[in-house]
Amino acid sequence: MVLKWLIVRPLVKVLFKPWMEGEENIPAKGPVLIASNHLSAGETFLIPAMIRRSMSFPAKIELFQGKSLPERLLGLFLRSIGIRPIDRSGGRVSASDMDQVADILREGGVLGIFPEGTRSPDGRLYKGKTGVARLVLQTGASVVPAAMINTHLVPTKLFGIPWMHRPGLRFGKPLRFDQYAAAGNDREVLRWITDEVMNSIMELSGQVYVDAYAASVKSAEEEGRELKAPVLERPGAGGRVPPLPGDRPAAPPGSPSRDADRAR
Repeated sequence: MVLKWLIVRPLVKVLFKPWMEGEENIPAKGPVLIASNHLSAGETFLIPAMIRRSMSFPAKIELFQGKSLPERLLGLFLRSIGIRPIDRSGGRVSASDMDQVADILREGGVLGIFPEGTRSPDGRLYKGKTGVARLVLQTGASVVPAAMINTHLVPTKLFGIPWMHRPGLRFGKPLRFDQYAAAGNDREVLRWITDEVMNSIMELSGQVYVDAYAASVKSAEEEGRELKAPVLERPGAGGRVPPLPGDRPAAPPGSPSRDADRAR
Protein backbone atom coordinates (compact mmCIF):
# COMPACT_ATOMS: atom_id res chain seq x y z
CA MET A 1 0.00 0.00 0.00
CA VAL A 2 2.89 2.36 0.80
CA LEU A 3 4.50 1.58 -2.56
CA LYS A 4 1.20 2.35 -4.30
CA TRP A 5 0.76 5.80 -2.75
CA LEU A 6 4.41 6.88 -2.82
CA ILE A 7 5.51 5.52 -6.19
CA VAL A 8 2.98 3.71 -8.39
CA ARG A 9 0.03 6.13 -8.27
CA PRO A 10 2.11 9.33 -8.71
CA LEU A 11 3.98 7.75 -11.63
CA VAL A 12 0.78 6.60 -13.33
CA LYS A 13 -0.77 10.06 -12.97
CA VAL A 14 2.30 11.86 -14.30
CA LEU A 15 3.10 9.47 -17.15
CA PHE A 16 -0.36 8.64 -18.51
CA LYS A 17 -2.52 11.55 -17.20
CA PRO A 18 -5.60 9.37 -16.64
CA TRP A 19 -9.06 10.73 -15.83
CA MET A 20 -11.63 9.07 -13.60
CA GLU A 21 -15.39 9.33 -13.07
CA GLY A 22 -17.65 7.74 -10.47
CA GLU A 23 -15.12 6.56 -7.90
CA GLU A 24 -17.69 7.53 -5.26
CA ASN A 25 -19.74 4.55 -6.50
CA ILE A 26 -17.17 2.17 -5.00
CA PRO A 27 -18.37 1.41 -1.45
CA ALA A 28 -15.89 2.61 1.18
CA LYS A 29 -16.03 -0.71 3.00
CA GLY A 30 -17.28 -4.24 2.55
CA PRO A 31 -16.73 -6.76 -0.27
CA VAL A 32 -16.73 -5.23 -3.74
CA LEU A 33 -16.28 -6.90 -7.10
CA ILE A 34 -15.19 -4.43 -9.79
CA ALA A 35 -16.23 -5.89 -13.15
CA SER A 36 -14.67 -4.16 -16.14
CA ASN A 37 -14.35 -4.39 -19.89
CA HIS A 38 -10.87 -5.37 -21.05
CA LEU A 39 -9.06 -3.50 -23.81
CA SER A 40 -5.40 -3.77 -22.79
CA ALA A 41 -3.00 -5.32 -20.30
CA GLY A 42 -2.39 -1.87 -18.78
CA GLU A 43 -5.77 -1.96 -17.03
CA THR A 44 -4.50 -4.50 -14.50
CA PHE A 45 -2.28 -1.84 -12.94
CA LEU A 46 -4.25 1.27 -13.92
CA ILE A 47 -7.35 0.46 -11.85
CA PRO A 48 -5.53 -0.58 -8.62
CA ALA A 49 -3.23 2.43 -8.91
CA MET A 50 -6.03 4.97 -9.29
CA ILE A 51 -8.77 3.99 -6.83
CA ARG A 52 -8.47 4.77 -3.12
CA ARG A 53 -9.27 1.31 -1.81
CA SER A 54 -6.69 -1.43 -1.97
CA MET A 55 -7.71 -4.09 -4.48
CA SER A 56 -6.55 -7.33 -6.03
CA PHE A 57 -6.69 -8.78 -9.53
CA PRO A 58 -6.24 -12.45 -10.41
CA ALA A 59 -3.59 -12.90 -13.11
CA LYS A 60 -2.09 -15.96 -14.80
CA ILE A 61 0.61 -17.54 -12.66
CA GLU A 62 3.12 -17.51 -15.53
CA LEU A 63 3.60 -13.76 -15.02
CA PHE A 64 5.09 -14.49 -11.59
CA GLN A 65 7.41 -17.34 -12.59
CA GLY A 66 9.89 -15.62 -14.90
CA LYS A 67 13.60 -16.24 -14.39
CA SER A 68 15.10 -13.15 -16.04
CA LEU A 69 15.58 -9.90 -14.14
CA PRO A 70 12.82 -8.01 -16.05
CA GLU A 71 10.40 -10.92 -15.46
CA ARG A 72 11.23 -11.01 -11.75
CA LEU A 73 10.75 -7.25 -11.48
CA LEU A 74 7.38 -7.61 -13.21
CA GLY A 75 6.31 -10.26 -10.71
CA LEU A 76 7.44 -8.08 -7.81
CA PHE A 77 5.58 -5.08 -9.20
CA LEU A 78 2.37 -7.06 -9.71
CA ARG A 79 2.45 -8.38 -6.17
CA SER A 80 3.11 -4.87 -4.81
CA ILE A 81 -0.15 -3.55 -6.28
CA GLY A 82 -2.23 -6.52 -5.14
CA ILE A 83 -2.25 -8.78 -8.21
CA ARG A 84 -2.78 -12.42 -7.23
CA PRO A 85 -1.33 -15.33 -9.24
CA ILE A 86 -3.88 -17.85 -10.52
CA ASP A 87 -3.21 -21.28 -12.01
CA ARG A 88 -5.27 -21.67 -15.18
CA SER A 89 -4.21 -25.23 -15.95
CA GLY A 90 -7.48 -26.61 -14.66
CA GLY A 91 -8.36 -29.26 -12.10
CA ARG A 92 -8.00 -29.03 -8.35
CA VAL A 93 -5.15 -26.51 -8.41
CA SER A 94 -7.18 -23.93 -10.36
CA ALA A 95 -10.23 -24.52 -8.18
CA SER A 96 -8.12 -23.95 -5.07
CA ASP A 97 -6.77 -20.69 -6.51
CA MET A 98 -10.28 -19.50 -7.30
CA ASP A 99 -11.27 -20.23 -3.69
CA GLN A 100 -8.41 -17.99 -2.58
CA VAL A 101 -9.66 -15.26 -4.90
CA ALA A 102 -13.16 -15.58 -3.42
CA ASP A 103 -11.60 -15.29 0.05
CA ILE A 104 -10.59 -11.71 -0.80
CA LEU A 105 -14.29 -10.88 -1.01
CA ARG A 106 -15.24 -12.96 2.02
CA GLU A 107 -12.71 -10.94 4.02
CA GLY A 108 -14.35 -7.68 2.90
CA GLY A 109 -11.82 -6.74 0.24
CA VAL A 110 -12.02 -5.40 -3.30
CA LEU A 111 -11.47 -7.74 -6.23
CA GLY A 112 -11.19 -6.82 -9.90
CA ILE A 113 -12.36 -9.12 -12.68
CA PHE A 114 -12.69 -8.99 -16.47
CA PRO A 115 -15.83 -11.03 -17.23
CA GLU A 116 -14.90 -11.32 -20.93
CA GLY A 117 -11.98 -13.52 -19.81
CA THR A 118 -9.52 -12.02 -22.28
CA ARG A 119 -8.81 -8.73 -24.03
CA SER A 120 -11.26 -7.65 -26.71
CA PRO A 121 -9.86 -8.52 -30.16
CA ASP A 122 -11.35 -5.42 -31.82
CA GLY A 123 -12.51 -2.95 -29.17
CA ARG A 124 -16.06 -4.27 -28.97
CA LEU A 125 -17.62 -5.77 -25.84
CA TYR A 126 -17.99 -9.55 -25.81
CA LYS A 127 -20.07 -12.09 -23.90
CA GLY A 128 -19.24 -12.36 -20.22
CA LYS A 129 -18.28 -15.60 -18.52
CA THR A 130 -20.36 -16.58 -15.50
CA GLY A 131 -17.46 -16.56 -13.03
CA VAL A 132 -18.48 -13.04 -12.02
CA ALA A 133 -21.97 -14.29 -11.07
CA ARG A 134 -20.58 -17.27 -9.17
CA LEU A 135 -18.35 -15.00 -7.08
CA VAL A 136 -21.29 -12.72 -6.32
CA LEU A 137 -23.55 -15.56 -5.19
CA GLN A 138 -20.78 -17.21 -3.15
CA THR A 139 -19.73 -14.06 -1.29
CA GLY A 140 -22.64 -11.61 -1.34
CA ALA A 141 -20.37 -8.89 -2.74
CA SER A 142 -21.60 -5.73 -4.43
CA VAL A 143 -20.72 -5.48 -8.11
CA VAL A 144 -19.40 -2.15 -9.38
CA PRO A 145 -19.44 -2.08 -13.20
CA ALA A 146 -16.48 -0.28 -14.73
CA ALA A 147 -15.58 0.96 -18.20
CA MET A 148 -12.04 1.48 -19.37
CA ILE A 149 -11.77 4.18 -22.05
CA ASN A 150 -8.84 4.68 -24.43
CA THR A 151 -6.60 2.27 -22.51
CA HIS A 152 -5.07 0.68 -25.60
CA LEU A 153 -1.30 0.40 -25.36
CA VAL A 154 0.23 2.13 -28.39
CA PRO A 155 3.93 1.69 -29.28
CA THR A 156 5.88 4.94 -29.06
CA LYS A 157 8.80 6.16 -31.16
CA LEU A 158 11.06 5.60 -28.15
CA PHE A 159 12.15 1.98 -28.68
CA GLY A 160 8.52 1.03 -29.30
CA ILE A 161 7.64 1.29 -25.61
CA PRO A 162 3.87 0.74 -25.24
CA TRP A 163 2.00 3.76 -23.89
CA MET A 164 -1.49 4.87 -22.90
CA HIS A 165 -2.62 8.36 -23.91
CA ARG A 166 -5.08 9.94 -21.45
CA PRO A 167 -6.86 6.71 -20.46
CA GLY A 168 -10.20 6.97 -18.65
CA LEU A 169 -11.82 5.01 -15.83
CA ARG A 170 -15.59 5.20 -15.34
CA PHE A 171 -17.40 3.45 -12.47
CA GLY A 172 -21.14 2.85 -12.31
CA LYS A 173 -23.62 2.41 -9.48
CA PRO A 174 -23.21 -0.77 -7.39
CA LEU A 175 -25.37 -3.74 -8.34
CA ARG A 176 -26.81 -6.16 -5.79
CA PHE A 177 -28.18 -9.63 -6.43
CA ASP A 178 -29.09 -10.69 -2.89
CA GLN A 179 -32.47 -12.00 -4.05
CA TYR A 180 -30.67 -14.85 -5.84
CA ALA A 181 -28.32 -15.77 -2.98
CA ALA A 182 -29.92 -19.22 -2.66
CA ALA A 183 -29.78 -19.96 -6.41
CA GLY A 184 -26.55 -21.97 -6.12
CA ASN A 185 -25.33 -23.09 -9.56
CA ASP A 186 -28.57 -22.41 -11.39
CA ARG A 187 -27.38 -21.77 -14.95
CA GLU A 188 -30.25 -19.45 -15.85
CA VAL A 189 -29.56 -17.24 -12.84
CA LEU A 190 -25.80 -17.23 -13.45
CA ARG A 191 -26.28 -16.19 -17.08
CA TRP A 192 -28.85 -13.50 -16.22
CA ILE A 193 -26.65 -11.93 -13.51
CA THR A 194 -23.67 -11.97 -15.88
CA ASP A 195 -25.68 -10.34 -18.66
CA GLU A 196 -26.94 -7.65 -16.29
CA VAL A 197 -23.38 -6.85 -15.26
CA MET A 198 -22.22 -6.79 -18.88
CA ASN A 199 -25.12 -4.50 -19.85
CA SER A 200 -24.08 -2.03 -17.15
CA ILE A 201 -20.51 -2.12 -18.48
CA MET A 202 -21.81 -1.56 -22.02
CA GLU A 203 -23.85 1.47 -20.94
CA LEU A 204 -20.77 2.98 -19.28
CA SER A 205 -18.34 2.26 -22.12
CA GLY A 206 -20.58 2.87 -25.13
CA GLN A 207 -19.18 -0.25 -26.82
CA VAL A 208 -21.00 -2.37 -29.37
CA TYR A 209 -21.99 -5.73 -27.85
CA VAL A 210 -21.14 -8.99 -29.61
CA ASP A 211 -22.92 -12.12 -28.35
CA ALA A 212 -19.91 -14.45 -28.50
CA TYR A 213 -16.95 -15.21 -26.28
CA ALA A 214 -13.86 -13.18 -27.17
CA ALA A 215 -11.66 -16.26 -26.73
CA SER A 216 -13.71 -18.13 -29.37
CA VAL A 217 -13.35 -15.24 -31.81
CA LYS A 218 -9.58 -15.17 -31.25
CA SER A 219 -9.30 -18.94 -31.72
CA ALA A 220 -11.23 -18.73 -34.97
CA GLU A 221 -8.93 -15.97 -36.24
CA GLU A 222 -5.84 -18.02 -35.39
CA GLU A 223 -7.28 -20.95 -37.34
CA GLY A 224 -7.99 -18.75 -40.34
CA ARG A 225 -11.78 -19.01 -40.15
CA GLU A 226 -14.50 -16.48 -39.50
CA LEU A 227 -16.76 -16.83 -36.49
CA LYS A 228 -20.07 -15.18 -37.29
CA ALA A 229 -21.32 -13.66 -34.05
CA PRO A 230 -24.54 -11.67 -33.67
CA VAL A 231 -24.42 -8.03 -32.57
CA LEU A 232 -27.17 -7.38 -30.02
CA GLU A 233 -28.58 -4.16 -28.61
CA ARG A 234 -27.74 -5.46 -25.13
CA PRO A 235 -26.43 -8.61 -23.40
CA GLY A 236 -29.22 -11.10 -22.75
CA ALA A 237 -31.57 -9.37 -25.18
CA GLY A 238 -34.84 -11.26 -25.38
CA GLY A 239 -34.14 -13.32 -22.27
CA ARG A 240 -36.39 -13.44 -19.24
CA VAL A 241 -35.72 -12.42 -15.67
CA PRO A 242 -35.32 -15.73 -13.82
CA PRO A 243 -37.77 -16.48 -11.01
CA LEU A 244 -36.50 -16.20 -7.45
CA PRO A 245 -35.23 -19.47 -5.95
CA GLY A 246 -38.29 -19.86 -3.70
CA ASP A 247 -40.68 -19.21 -6.58
CA ARG A 248 -39.48 -22.05 -8.78
CA PRO A 249 -41.77 -25.06 -9.23
CA ALA A 250 -40.36 -28.28 -7.82
CA ALA A 251 -38.78 -30.52 -10.46
CA PRO A 252 -40.40 -33.95 -10.84
CA PRO A 253 -38.53 -36.93 -9.34
CA GLY A 254 -35.87 -38.33 -11.63
CA SER A 255 -35.56 -35.15 -13.72
CA PRO A 256 -32.04 -33.87 -14.58
CA SER A 257 -32.48 -30.71 -12.51
CA ARG A 258 -33.67 -32.70 -9.48
CA ASP A 259 -30.66 -35.01 -9.76
CA ALA A 260 -28.32 -32.01 -10.08
CA ASP A 261 -29.79 -30.48 -6.94
CA ARG A 262 -29.10 -33.69 -5.04
CA ALA A 263 -25.49 -33.71 -6.21
CA ARG A 264 -24.77 -30.19 -4.89
